[in-house]
Amino acid sequence: MSHRIHSVNDVAALVGQHLGYSDYTTLTQGMIDGFAEVTGDHQWIHVDPVRAADGPFGTTIAHGYLTLSLIPALLNQVLVVDLPGARINYGLNRVRFVSPVPSGSEVRLGATVTGVEAVGEAWQITLDVSLEQRGAAKPACVAQILYRWHPQ
Repeated sequence: MSHRIHSVNDVAALVGQHLGYSDYTTLTQGMIDGFAEVTGDHQWIHVDPVRAADGPFGTTIAHGYLTLSLIPALLNQVLVVDLPGARINYGLNRVRFVSPVPSGSEVRLGATVTGVEAVGEAWQITLDVSLEQRGAAKPACVAQILYRWHPQ
């Protein structure tokens, strides 16, 4: 179940609460190859299944930044923002790629709102997120993300 916010008071009321989990999404080799094309990162561990079979993980793995790039779409499953105005990605305070994500793995996002504060005419919303692999002991990625909401 997603949380739906209509005002800054709604999101401020969520500070400290875990918002739940997104659905699982599969990181396919096609996604990995497409990300390599867009970014120019064609390292064999990502795009060469034959060579990667003999590598440290026995298969290709997703780029860390590909995993990170899933956050906005998966976050929209647990926090629906019905605020007027613009919500923009302001950045990250920290990111760690804790464990590799083999091609074909399923990942989901969990999120906690950790702060809401006024910044000039905008509001900054801080969230701690974790991208978890199905069946893995450690998360694939943990990050603290920042959004700025600019009311109209």
